[in-house]
Amino acid sequence: MPQSDDKRLVDLAARIEQDDPHFARSMSSGRPIRPREYRHARAWWVLGVGLVLLTIGLIMPDGLLIATGLVLSGIGVQLFDPYPPQRGGRERHSTR
Repeated sequence: MPQSDDKRLVDLAARIEQDDPHFARSMSSGRPIRPREYRHARAWWVLGVGLVLLTIGLIMPDGLLIATGLVLSGIGVQLFDPYPPQRGGRERHSTR
């Protein structure tokens, strides 16, 4: 017997609330915001600062600036991942 549409909608709402509570609250208030997958402002800032430090470190040969720039650039790129691995050993797989 197929599931009712109401049950599917309740399951979907619970999943959205668990994945992105800020987005779910904004939808219920009637003023939606972007889902987490499309919010990248922090990632762009970290990546930009990392690339600036890397460039300055290459212009003024300073190993500490180069290393800091590389680390921050790596962190910035990692922040663009819409589905980061969850803590606790379970990985989340997208259903696309």
